[in-house]
Amino acid sequence: MGRGAKAANGVPHIEPRQITFEEFSKHNKRDDQWLMINRKAYDITEFAKRHPGGAKILNHFAGEDATDAWTAFHNDKEKVSKYMKSIYVGEIVDAPQSSLQKDFRKLREVVERNGWMDAPPLFFILNFVQVILLEASAVGLLWYWGVNFFTVFTSMVLLATSQAQNGWVQHDYGHHSVFKDVSRSHFFHHLVVGFLKGASSKWWNFRHFQHHAKPNRVKKDPDIEIASLFLIGDNLPLEFGKKKRGTMPYQHQHKYFFFLGPPLLLPLYFHFEIIYFCIKRRYWLDFSISMAYFYRVGYFFGPFFGGWGTVFFYLGMRFIESHWFTWVTQMSHLPNDVARDTETMDWFTMQLKTTCNVEPGLFNDWFTGHLNYQIEHHLFPTMPRTNFHKVRPLVLELCKKHNVEYRSKTLFTAFADIVRMLKKSGQIWYDAYYE
Repeated sequence: MGRGAKAANGVPHIEPRQITFEEFSKHNKRDDQWLMINRKAYDITEFAKRHPGGAKILNHFAGEDATDAWTAFHNDKEKVSKYMKSIYVGEIVDAPQSSLQKDFRKLREVVERNGWMDAPPLFFILNFVQVILLEASAVGLLWYWGVNFFTVFTSMVLLATSQAQNGWVQHDYGHHSVFKDVSRSHFFHHLVVGFLKGASSKWWNFRHFQHHAKPNRVKKDPDIEIASLFLIGDNLPLEFGKKKRGTMPYQHQHKYFFFLGPPLLLPLYFHFEIIYFCIKRRYWLDFSISMAYFYRVGYFFGPFFGGWGTVFFYLGMRFIESHWFTWVTQMSHLPNDVARDTETMDWFTMQLKTTCNVEPGLFNDWFTGHLNYQIEHHLFPTMPRTNFHKVRPLVLELCKKHNVEYRSKTLFTAFADIVRMLKKSGQIWYDAYYE
């Protein structure tokens, strides 16, 4: 393949040509990676290092059709397409497309034509106001009634509720489902996840977009890289057991999950991971914004509790929030298919195989930040959560037509399935290890 002079941005210019899918699919090596988007091949070997969303999310699709993933993640497709011209290789003449892919892409057209990708401003304004009022109530309660067991505990619950709802709000901004333009989305994401919540926007993006790209895929979804404490699914425990690997008594993981999972995820694991991530990658803006959050906590609650008292109050609040966050975020994924990424699946099948819903309702919608519509959210990650219920019947119809399982559970069943999965997976490991 001939290469011409370098383009203005220093990327070698590749003369476009016609390519077979067989040839395209061979470009899936670490130092030779192509993507297919809308039947066009793009050489992302060097570009991945400069990709705003990080290199890994592109690397995960090397040698594969990334059309639906690319469409799902980008609101500004015309702008992005201009930047892709310099890495364009050529047209894939025999690109395969299943009837399911065709139907899903038609569904995407229906969604966009109906305006379901547009956010209702009032809903997101009220959600933003909600988290501010909840936090203000936590402070006001202590200021007006003084410090006693009842006010401290109630204030802790109010602040934990504010932080939990804040988590769903930052999730909206992080996915660009409130504003279509990147600049405003980034600004409000930094504000909410950093200054109002104490985390890092870049850390969240790094983890969460990989999770959406290849959910429940080992080495590609950071959310399931938990083998040091828990083994999940059917395949990984079997693999670890046969190789005599394991750092924990996994046959008891459904028991110690209640002590090492929900209680510690936010108070311990994420704090250290976020700080390490920012310092290692020198994301000083994110680090500074998250530190400003802790200064804010000390400023508002320090007068009531003093230094160490504020630390314990804060950790107690995170302890409450951590249970809320862990059960809600894990209920829709952990009990589903978990495997290595050895089988190429289309976007629709991948998301349905690794995701499940929880029944809709006023409480469930509020309690989970509409993440009970996890299937619709994974199929259309930039869709405002207020519109998930509109597309749900069409997704159900598509599943029925193509015989794809659409799982929906009660909230209690979804929670219980996490424990049932841990028990089953732990036993698989134990049997394989001691066979």
